[in-house]
Amino acid sequence: MTFAIRAVILDWAGTMIDHGSRAPVVALLRLFEQAGVPITEAEARAEMGRAKRDHIRAILAMPRVDREWRAAHGVAPDETDVTRLHDAVAPIMRAAARDCAALIPGALALVERLRAHNVPIASCTGYTREMMADILPLAAAQGYAPDVLVCSGETAAGRPSPLMLWKALVELGVWPAWSCVKVDDATVGIGEGKAAGSWTVGVAASGNGIGLTYDELLALPQDEQARQIGAASDALRDAGADYVVDSVADLWPVLETIAARIADGQRPPA
Repeated sequence: MTFAIRAVILDWAGTMIDHGSRAPVVALLRLFEQAGVPITEAEARAEMGRAKRDHIRAILAMPRVDREWRAAHGVAPDETDVTRLHDAVAPIMRAAARDCAALIPGALALVERLRAHNVPIASCTGYTREMMADILPLAAAQGYAPDVLVCSGETAAGRPSPLMLWKALVELGVWPAWSCVKVDDATVGIGEGKAAGSWTVGVAASGNGIGLTYDELLALPQDEQARQIGAASDALRDAGADYVVDSVADLWPVLETIAARIADGQRPPA
C-alpha cells in the first residue's frame, strides 16, 4: 500500500542535527560581542529559525539591544549594520555549525524508515548555503543526505513565509502541500508549514525551546525535564503545530497517523 505522505520537510539545527540548536546561539553571541554589544542567550534564541539577516535585524530591533548599540556606537543600528553583521557572522556560523553537526539520536532511524517507504526528504534552513558547506558532508557521513535543500536567501522571503517550503516541493516535484509534513523545532518553522498548507510537527526536547545538549537534558531531574519539555511543547502548539513530539526519534508513529488521515481525505487544520 502506498504511503500517503508525499514528502517530509525537515529543519536542521535542533531537529535533525545539533541537539539544543547550540551553533546559532554560539555564533550570534560571538558576533555581537565582537560588535561591542553583548547579547544574552535568550535574546539570541528569541527569533531563532528566521533567515540570518532577518534574525540579526530582529535582534537589533530589541529595545535593550538598540539602547546598548546607540550607547556603544553613537547612532541607531540601520541596514548597513545589518549587512555588515550578516557578512561577519557567516564564517563564525560555519565554524560553530561544523562543531555541532552530530545527528540527533533517532534521526538516522527516521531517515531509513522514510527511505524504506519511498518518501522524499527535503530540508529548509535558516542557514545560508555557505554556512551549510561543512555540515552537508558531515551529515552525509552519518547517513543523512536530504533530496533537496533550500537555504536562507534563496527565496524572496524567509520563514515564516511559505516560500522556502514551496521551493522545496517544486524541486521535488511534489504536490499538494497538504500531502506533506513540515517538522521543525522553532515556532517560526511551524508558521512556515502552516502558511504553506502542510501538516506540521514540532519537536520540543531537542530544539531551540530548551536549548540543551542531549547529555545536559538527560542530566536534569525528571520533574525539571518534564517542565521544560512541557513549556517548549506549549509554545509549538500555540504556534499552530498539529502534533508535538520530544524529538525525531518519536516522529514515525505521528507520520503514520498523518498518513492515515490523508488517506481518509482529511486536510491539515487551518
